[in-house]
Amino acid sequence: MRRRNFIAGFGGAAILPLAARAQQPPPVIGLFNSGRPASQVKNLAALRQGLNEAGFVEGQNVTVEPRWGDNQFDRLPALAAEVTARRPTVIVANTLAALAAKAATSTIPIVFTTGSDPVRDGLVGSLSRPGGNVTGVVFIAGDLGAKRLELLRQFIPKATKIAMLVYPGTPETEAERKDVQTAARTIGKPLDVLDVRNPSEIEDAVKTLASRGIDAMLVGTGPFTFNNRGLFVALAARHAIPTMYANRDAVEVGGLMGYGASLPVAFHQAGLYAGRIIKGEKPGDLPVIQSSKLDFVINLNTAKALGLEFHPQLLATADDVIE
Repeated sequence: MRRRNFIAGFGGAAILPLAARAQQPPPVIGLFNSGRPASQVKNLAALRQGLNEAGFVEGQNVTVEPRWGDNQFDRLPALAAEVTARRPTVIVANTLAALAAKAATSTIPIVFTTGSDPVRDGLVGSLSRPGGNVTGVVFIAGDLGAKRLELLRQFIPKATKIAMLVYPGTPETEAERKDVQTAARTIGKPLDVLDVRNPSEIEDAVKTLASRGIDAMLVGTGPFTFNNRGLFVALAARHAIPTMYANRDAVEVGGLMGYGASLPVAFHQAGLYAGRIIKGEKPGDLPVIQSSKLDFVINLNTAKALGLEFHPQLLATADDVIE
């Protein structure tokens, strides 16, 4: 625009676009998660912190519209249709929700958080150049199964019967199952693996393992086990089974030990990416972030309740000890 035209219009017409912009509703983030809000409190706080650092405060200049799958994964396609029908500015979703969202839209930007392999799962074509409408954050989870087994054996050296509980049928959980089974064969330890798909099956599985005299147990990774961590912890305590979990969140509510990625760090990074997309960047141009912060946490109160004592040198290997 020429300077004289700009000056001439400043008294009237040029004000209208500014007024119109002031009246536009704030951008909308479709928060889509396969779990329950109660299980994601810390992660959501971290997500909001990331948004804040990007310049967006919920209730002021951005709106967050949540949709929760409540661990009913068969409902995710229908929920994805609801989320996309609202035409949010960007969708932030965990693994299974992100897959459902991608199937529902090829245009609305999606930022995922996943402990799985997003290329293998079909979320992106490449980590460095995702392309399309999807990018996000990968936190190491399923790939740590063998390491969790190793740590469990170090801390419970007398365990001869070890079991694993797995939510079946997802690329992440099946890859972890194979990894742990291979590691168990390598060290010559039998591994009893049971599938769990709902709370009732969790109770039956732990009861069955206790009747078999299991000495120690691993709880597999994934959204289902994360969202039901309180139940796993309660049952492990009831049957006095030393148990390794895939994250510190289970240890904070009474689990014996956990080794895995820091999920709040991943959600914080997802918030930063959502902010950048709201400002105009394209998800396909944003490389997938690989979050590498890992935590090994031990709950000494639980160890004492189980009659376990750990050598100080072993305890020193933990990143955090809860007393």
